[in-house]
Amino acid sequence: MLIEYDVVIVGSGGAGLYAALEASGAGKTAVITKLYPQRSHTGAAQGGIGAALCNVEKDRPEWHAFDTVKGGDYLVDQNAAFILADDAPRAVYDLENRGLPFNRTPEGKIDQRRFGGHTREFGAAAVRRSCYAADRTGHMILQTLYQQCIKNNVVFHYEWQVIDVLLEGTRLTGLIVLELSTGELHHVRAKSALFATGGFGRMFKVTSNAIANTGDGPALLSRAGVPLMDMEFFQFHPTGIRNMGILITEGVRGEGGILLNRNGERFMQRYAPTLMDLAPRDMVSRAIMTEINAGNGIRGDKKMDDWVNLDASHLGRETVETKIPDIADFCRTYLGVDPAVEAMPVQPTAHYAMGGIPTDIDGRVTDGKRIWEGLYSAGECACVSVHGANRLGTNSLVELLVFGRRAGQSMANFACGSEAAKPSSDAEYKIKHWRKRIAKLKEGGRHSGSIYESMKKTMTANVGVYRNGKSMEKAIEDITKLRNTYSEIGGQDRDVNFNSEISSILELENLLDLALHTTSAALVRTESRGAHSREDYPDRDDDKWLKHTLSYLDGDSIRLDSKQVDVSKWEPKPRLY
Repeated sequence: MLIEYDVVIVGSGGAGLYAALEASGAGKTAVITKLYPQRSHTGAAQGGIGAALCNVEKDRPEWHAFDTVKGGDYLVDQNAAFILADDAPRAVYDLENRGLPFNRTPEGKIDQRRFGGHTREFGAAAVRRSCYAADRTGHMILQTLYQQCIKNNVVFHYEWQVIDVLLEGTRLTGLIVLELSTGELHHVRAKSALFATGGFGRMFKVTSNAIANTGDGPALLSRAGVPLMDMEFFQFHPTGIRNMGILITEGVRGEGGILLNRNGERFMQRYAPTLMDLAPRDMVSRAIMTEINAGNGIRGDKKMDDWVNLDASHLGRETVETKIPDIADFCRTYLGVDPAVEAMPVQPTAHYAMGGIPTDIDGRVTDGKRIWEGLYSAGECACVSVHGANRLGTNSLVELLVFGRRAGQSMANFACGSEAAKPSSDAEYKIKHWRKRIAKLKEGGRHSGSIYESMKKTMTANVGVYRNGKSMEKAIEDITKLRNTYSEIGGQDRDVNFNSEISSILELENLLDLALHTTSAALVRTESRGAHSREDYPDRDDDKWLKHTLSYLDGDSIRLDSKQVDVSKWEPKPRLY
């Protein structure tokens, strides 16, 4: 079936919904999502939105931009960081005016708390910059933006999975979409499309990411010839619930929670004496793993199961129940631990992709040399780059609001100034190809589970918090073998409607491709920077590696190129806290 729109948004998280809202006045706008918007992964964001409101103490957007650049280990494009920080207060007040129920100060202003890596006066001391709604900030963003999209007549196609992108050269013409409820394939023609499909943490064994975070957008565009940028940088959040990956927000430490090793020692004083437990996430994750590797972790059945404690019991029950109520419920439900009276067991968990689809500051997909006309991206699946080698807490929500909005505005302008997309020359061929492929998958074959588990095992063991050349070569070898055996996979479910087995097989292909991108780029970058920490190359090498990585999928291997980093404001300096 052929369906036509002016603007199509793929993904219904915060970036997608904000883009849809901004583009909705320019023509017929639709959101295509394999989930209902309230289930998008933005809803899992707990801690807050970083913005220099100065409601609690003195702050400036320039300080926020500096923290972003420094926290990203100077791989951040600094023009993008300034846009992020300057526009953050407007984004917060816009959400407030649209109905988001922020926590309040006694004077009725939006309350703010500390978060890792956020400082005043260019690193002098921690600052209260995070605007929050208890520990449900992302959930409140989703509710607010979804309501506004409905109000502004955005069309939603729920439980539709995009499986291919149609391009004429570098001009978008449309998408191929699988409607999960009927099994029907649709050709969606559009003037422009934005990919806001979120992250791809499911390639790791222990992750904070939802089951649906399978990197659909970056993988589809990669197979269509678009390069991916900075894929070697994947953040491990320091405080995931032990063995589960469910996140314990940085807001716990922002409220005064502290990390303790098996000896009851507050070990962060050795690693970041200024910011302590509120140092950037990559530093805290490495500190935890260093403690565990030194035998200072609390013992599990195996060394890789060791953990440390996050103690918030000294804050008192009232603070725990009012400031971090969801975290308290998670710990009581899954661990039988009451955070108001005892410490929470935590481990680093695969959390956030700094790399993804390369874009400019208006969301247009570009490798720096050419622009894919009508093709946009925003949110975690995009790389603008405001996170560089390591994202600061709260900046994910700031990014999706600021750059989701900018992308939506850019798409609206493009839609108003361009003619309807011409029919794709290969749309009919692609529809036939996908019908045939899905039918073949239903004929049966090898179960996908073993390949999925093997991928997660090798990525966790070899491309984790600490990396080295030998282990990453092993990961590339493993991933290549798994991609070669992918063709043997088949489904056991013959149903036409809601065939989740077929959907998961297609998602596994996306994860395998992105695992190859991630590991190949990581092996080539012979330095340690931000979340990319190599045991065999422990130092940062600005002379050789102050550049973005561009990775192209070329059959069974990855071809690598590079792109210049904007360092127009601050020259790189050692990152000391």
